[in-house]
Amino acid sequence: QVQLVESGGGLVQTGGSVRLSCAASGNIFRDDARGWYRQAPGEQRELVAEITSGGSTNYADSVKGRFTISRDGVVNTVYLQMNSLKPEDTAVYYCKASVVAGTLSEGYRYHEVWGQGTLVRVSS
Repeated sequence: QVQLVESGGGLVQTGGSVRLSCAASGNIFRDDARGWYRQAPGEQRELVAEITSGGSTNYADSVKGRFTISRDGVVNTVYLQMNSLKPEDTAVYYCKASVVAGTLSEGYRYHEVWGQGTLVRVSS
């Protein structure tokens, strides 16, 4: 079973910075991609940033130049560094992992796994 644990959310002032972490655990054979999504009250969940196993990144236009996604394969953790935060960045941030996991005896299969979410609130 693959699990994601997010941390790093909280209350921050406009213009401030926050770093979110997403640690994965479980029998991960291949970590294809990780992404950060966010969902503001009354809004749909949207992609914020994603990173592939090869290091390619993609960002929502609204966060380009302010947010940076990175990964540490040694500790199976993905980070989202958020700078120059704005009140409109207020949302619950979710981590998503696209992985192949399993064991030799049970076999391997593809999983899309979501974290529990962490709230980032930017005060004006």
